[in-house]
Amino acid sequence: MLHTWTRDLRYHPHVHYLVPGGALSCDGQTWLSARGGFFLPVRPLGILFRAKLRDGLRKTSWFERVPAKVWRQAWVVHCQPVGNGLPALKHLARYVLRVALSNQRIQRVVNDQVTFSYQDADSGETRLCTLAAEEFIRRFLQHILPKGWVKVRYYGFFSPGQRQRLDELRQRLGGLQAAKCPPPIEPLETRDPAAADGPMPAQPPVRCPICGEALQWVQRLRPGGRSPPRA
Repeated sequence: MLHTWTRDLRYHPHVHYLVPGGALSCDGQTWLSARGGFFLPVRPLGILFRAKLRDGLRKTSWFERVPAKVWRQAWVVHCQPVGNGLPALKHLARYVLRVALSNQRIQRVVNDQVTFSYQDADSGETRLCTLAAEEFIRRFLQHILPKGWVKVRYYGFFSPGQRQRLDELRQRLGGLQAAKCPPPIEPLETRDPAAADGPMPAQPPVRCPICGEALQWVQRLRPGGRSPPRA
């Protein structure tokens, strides 16, 4: 997931990854778990990530916009275990569909100056930041992604094309396969009686994939007309 801002709206592009604590073996039949709280050495990972991004940008027009000193300095890569992943998902969920600043954080707009609140990362205290209107707009606009950019991507067996493989992996690890809704049964009043020969065979009830209760037919919702209302 791409994240470009700090809490006070400064430009700070970085990427969050949620990585499984292990991998499939080469034959795809065995799950190889990571060692305890260790996954990858972060220093070589920082060098590798910097080189991969540099090589990727060289294929685009964006490479010339990056200062040369960026590729000579050390890159920070942070890696830590997060248990079953739920704490990381809770943290990332705050950035997936939100913009850099919500309306609730804007405290006041006076004399062409904007004051907004943010939480200090070190102390956890709430602080205020006051900027000139033009500087506030500049900080905000630099976090709007260009047209065609995607903020969230999925790779490996989490990608959309690997859902069947992911379900097989979940079963192998003892997880529950996602419940699938059975195909709907056509209600009696919509069937053609002439097509039925003898009594209608009993049909098993359609059940909710979440709670397991039998669903009850109420009515069929048909699309409304698009023509303008009559006088």
